[in-house]
Amino acid sequence: MTKAADLSRPQPRAGVMDIEAYVPGKSGAPGAVKVHKLSSNENPLGSSPKAIEAVRDVAARLEFYPDGSATRLRETIAEAHGLNPANIICSNGSDEILGLLAQTYLSAGDEAIITEHGFLVYKIYIQAAGGVPVTVREVEERADVDAILAAVTAKTKIVFIANPNNPTGTYLPFEEIRRLHAGLPKHVLLVLDAAYAEYVRRNDYEAGVELVGNSQNVVMTRTFSKIHGLGGVRLGWMYGPSHIIDAINRMRGPFNVNATAIEAGVAALRDRSHVERTIEHNDRWLAWLSEELPKLGLRVTPSVGNFILVHFPDEKHSAAKADAWLSERGYILRRVAAYGFPNALRMTVGTEEANRGVVAALAEFLRS
Repeated sequence: MTKAADLSRPQPRAGVMDIEAYVPGKSGAPGAVKVHKLSSNENPLGSSPKAIEAVRDVAARLEFYPDGSATRLRETIAEAHGLNPANIICSNGSDEILGLLAQTYLSAGDEAIITEHGFLVYKIYIQAAGGVPVTVREVEERADVDAILAAVTAKTKIVFIANPNNPTGTYLPFEEIRRLHAGLPKHVLLVLDAAYAEYVRRNDYEAGVELVGNSQNVVMTRTFSKIHGLGGVRLGWMYGPSHIIDAINRMRGPFNVNATAIEAGVAALRDRSHVERTIEHNDRWLAWLSEELPKLGLRVTPSVGNFILVHFPDEKHSAAKADAWLSERGYILRRVAAYGFPNALRMTVGTEEANRGVVAALAEFLRS
């Protein structure tokens, strides 16, 4: 017997309440004297001083709407990356673009492929668009091209790949990305989420610029939240074929990028010295953490991003207990059970003080 509709109040459409809301990393540690937030992969050096100054300048004219096309920002991105600004679209964080792609290219019942430990928002946006998320296994905590291609059906419309991936920090060499693209039907959209591209120091890695430029079914998304330290203004962008840019422009809000974000983004892109300092800091401390944490008996997933996934050995010294121990001492890491890692924590590469403090605190924890 069909259940009668509840007409006593407005009801979400079918499927909405099946979506598991995204839960961000913790921001605070009640009772701690000093807090080191290492849960959101933020830039430990902060924003570019030039970006901060640009935001101060914008504050004097907040009554004006921003440029709805973010023209100066797109031109600055194009100049920095050698792209055509007509093939760039800016957004309220790269998350907005991911959601718009799902809304634009998925109809009810269409399938979109994601990987076992991929970014949680992919599944959320697929479901929000009425699509069906298809999760494929990973091998050694890395996306597997053969498993993805085997999951493609007549209903597949999008494949989402984070490269590098969050929260594992692993990546696919670009020859594997090319092999994946070659195996996909031409009508299937390949989304390359390259939020952490600037941190990668591997000769076999590419963010996707060339593949996008030579294809009609590939887009690359990027963010200002990580390397540029602009998570608070919410700013991202996408490079894609003209027909996809045209479709997304019809779907996005008319002023989806605010004036503060536009000016901060322009200034941040032009401050190469801040980017280079950030990369140097990350190279040094990612390597240090990757060496010191295993000395404590902890397994780490080899990472090319600005974070590291730390696996705990047993129930006596579990991730949950380690998280509580660290929080009491002011170190906020990210629980990743929702990503399929119930006994691991993700740690952002922080300041020298934070990095050394976490390792010392974990050494004490494991002795306890």
